[in-house]
Amino acid sequence: MVGIVLAAVLGVGLFTTLGSPKDGVPAVGSEAPSFSLARLAGKGATVGTPADGGGAGKPVVLVFFASWCPPCRSEMPALAAAYRAQSGARRVAVIGVDGMDPTGKALAFVRASGVTFPVAADPDFQVTEGLYFFTGDPDAVFIDGNGTITHIARGPITRSQLLEWERRFS
Repeated sequence: MVGIVLAAVLGVGLFTTLGSPKDGVPAVGSEAPSFSLARLAGKGATVGTPADGGGAGKPVVLVFFASWCPPCRSEMPALAAAYRAQSGARRVAVIGVDGMDPTGKALAFVRASGVTFPVAADPDFQVTEGLYFFTGDPDAVFIDGNGTITHIARGPITRSQLLEWERRFS
C-alpha cells in the first residue's frame, strides 16, 4: 500500500511539472533563445536573433507588441524616434515582434508609428508565448552582445529607457 501511494505521489509530481512554463522560461542571466520569423510584409525576408542572442556581439532589445494594444500604440512612436536618433552606427539593435493583427492593420500601425527597425510577424505566437511565455503586451527583453538577457520589462518602455540602454553599451 505504501508503495502504491509513493508511486502515485511521484507520478503526480512528475506529470504536473512536465511542460510547466517555469521550466526553461527565459530570465535575467539566462541565454536568450534564438529565433527566426517572417518579416512583417517582408515577402520571404526573416527577422530574429541568432544563436548568440545579441547578434555578433551587438546588444539588442526585443520589443513585443500588437497593433491593437493601447499601451503599445502609445509606446511605439517614441521608441521608433529613439531608434532613429541613435548616433552613427547603430549601437543597439531593436527588433519588434508583433502578434500579428488578424485584421491586417499591423503594417499600417508600424508605418504610422515611424518604425524603421525590423519587425517580425508572430501570428502563431511561437516566439511571444512559445519561447518567452509572454501573454500580454507590451514586453521588452534587453540582451547583451553575448546573448545574455540582462533585463525584462513588463509593460511599455520609454524612449529614455531605450537611450539609456544605448549609452550603457556605447
